Amino acid sequence: MTRIPRLPWMTAFVALSAVALTACSDSDDNNNSAPANNTLPNFIAGSVKTQTYDGNTDDLLTAGLGKTGLASATPPTIASPAQPTAAELRRLAIYSNYRALVDMSANGGYGRFWGPNVDLNGNDTLGEGKIAGKEYLAFADDGSGTKNVSLLVQIPASFNPDQPCIVTATSSGSRGVYGAISAAGEWGLKRGCAVAYTDKGSGNGAHELATNIVTLIDGTLAGANAAGKSSVFTANLGSASASTFNTNFSNRYAFKHAHSQQNPEKDWGNNTLQAIQFAYWALNDSYGTLDGTTRKVRYGKGSITTIAASVSNGGGASLAAAEQDTDGWITAVVVGEPQINLNLPSQVSVRQGGVAVGAFGSPLADYTTLANLLQPCAALATAAAGSPYLSALPLVTTNAIRTARCASLAASGLVSGGDTRSQANDALDKLHQAGYQSDSDTLQAPMWDSQAVPAVAVTYANAYMQASVADNLCNFSFGTTNPLTGAAGLTPLVSPMLTVFGNGNGVPPTNGVNLVYNAGTSGAADHRLATADASFAGAVCMRTLWTTGNPTMAANVNAIRVKANLRGKPAIIVQGRADALVPINHASRPYLGANQVAEGKSSQLSLYEITNGQHFDAFLSVAGFDTRFIPLHYYNIQALNLMWSHLKNGAALPPSQVVHTTPRGGTPGSAPALTTANLPAISANPGGDAINAAGGAVNVPN
Repeated sequence: MTRIPRLPWMTAFVALSAVALTACSDSDDNNNSAPANNTLPNFIAGSVKTQTYDGNTDDLLTAGLGKTGLASATPPTIASPAQPTAAELRRLAIYSNYRALVDMSANGGYGRFWGPNVDLNGNDTLGEGKIAGKEYLAFADDGSGTKNVSLLVQIPASFNPDQPCIVTATSSGSRGVYGAISAAGEWGLKRGCAVAYTDKGSGNGAHELATNIVTLIDGTLAGANAAGKSSVFTANLGSASASTFNTNFSNRYAFKHAHSQQNPEKDWGNNTLQAIQFAYWALNDSYGTLDGTTRKVRYGKGSITTIAASVSNGGGASLAAAEQDTDGWITAVVVGEPQINLNLPSQVSVRQGGVAVGAFGSPLADYTTLANLLQPCAALATAAAGSPYLSALPLVTTNAIRTARCASLAASGLVSGGDTRSQANDALDKLHQAGYQSDSDTLQAPMWDSQAVPAVAVTYANAYMQASVADNLCNFSFGTTNPLTGAAGLTPLVSPMLTVFGNGNGVPPTNGVNLVYNAGTSGAADHRLATADASFAGAVCMRTLWTTGNPTMAANVNAIRVKANLRGKPAIIVQGRADALVPINHASRPYLGANQVAEGKSSQLSLYEITNGQHFDAFLSVAGFDTRFIPLHYYNIQALNLMWSHLKNGAALPPSQVVHTTPRGGTPGSAPALTTANLPAISANPGGDAINAAGGAVNVPN
């Protein structure tokens, strides 16, 4: 172990030499040989940083904030806002990411059903819930410095080296490395397991083009030239191209997921496997026998109980990792609402209540570009009346946008109807035909108004086209805007880069960087305000990239498709029936069918479909969400506990089933407190609620 000089942003970090990197050794492949030396995996680039937390002033789960600090609506402060420290950015990242994935309202269950204070039996026994332990942080890269996937391992002080376990927490969405800390990290830490995180090559890799500033692995900033291969992401622009782009499009930002030109999604499964291997190395570094200055391998490949767990994109990455795992790194899989794209066998079909669903098994590139086109209009449909919405714009402005989008759709022949309501009803019907559930009708407005769908559509279109930020794909970019007029190019009073590691989610709009349409009526502006119909032409352009079979997009979508062969691993998928971001007909249901085709009787996959569950638990504190929907996180925790009992005690996993929940009801914004009456347990004997998936034919009861 060697030390390098401590730079200001590395205070309290120890750097471990990463010279002469070789793959992890498997000491127990030959029981007659002496334990091998613990050597870093060959994909680790640069140095490994370690930090130990005392569980009081700072900790693994809450960054010293505790249950009370995480619940506070006031983010943790930064002593010198112009120069945040790595420790402050870490604290802000844990605070922001924890709150982003779970309902933090007291009536919704935080502090009662989940939270740092709630133990594994669901009891309020853990006080502030701070967890002492150690972190290891490093990049995985191929030597080019262009991948730089962040890997992080947390080892709680409660880890039992004689009963080792690992839980993965691959980031959801395009979040930074702490992106799944509440979704999977908390459960793993409470269980005493090491937690293996990765930002899967997207994260908060932001590049401020006007200043040529980039982020480093710990969130601190550096000039792109000075950072070199140590930046999370630097846009691939020559000086001439950068100058031209900055002249034409001032105050714009490149983001890693959208603009790395590497289609990072194709590597998400491998990134998750790398995180597990890094965790093995870290555990051997902590608990292997010390021979002089060298640690010996205590844990060989496959010797640690390892659950691949996360939600959304992280869930899809976990499934992909399990499929790619031919070496036995992963023991089991538990994921929520997985964003996954299938090579769909012809035998697969999906029916609900005996009726074929409108469509199933389509890739994200298809259903998201369609939703981005139709949702602003569909929000005015009769069935969507009373929808909760999250728009920052005045309702009168939002409704004018929706009406204008309906008119443009009708003029282009994309919907029919002689008036706005008829056009909206047809738009919603077309979403039903495309596989969206009627359960999610009231979510069409908030999915677009919150900019979740537009942001995903633009980011993924850029990724699948392997577009440079300078390509100005479909006239969209990311930049700062005037909060009143929406005009783009505004010079920020405070650079978003300072806190993008802490507050950002990797997909603008985020932390003051907005989604901009560069071909607006009066120039570049916030995409919602750039034209009367909310940048309709740009939405059509992105949709056309898919529908016309653009060869680059088609090839990159094919590169991310999976086969649903989990190689006999026990697995659980949990998804809400009302999911309007990753529709269940394009994710969990066809995955179950494809898995049956791939594995047949050897399959150990169970799907738990939750009624009144949608994609964003954090929205449950919003008026109208609180009364209509239940927290999916509750069932993710239950699924993890079921899997643990299966692995450790041999308990049978409950079969695939629909879990019928009861919304809280009441007055929007003040729904009554969540109780177990709203949340029936996953049943060992679901009877008529069982989901059948024989030979690829998935039959879901109503």
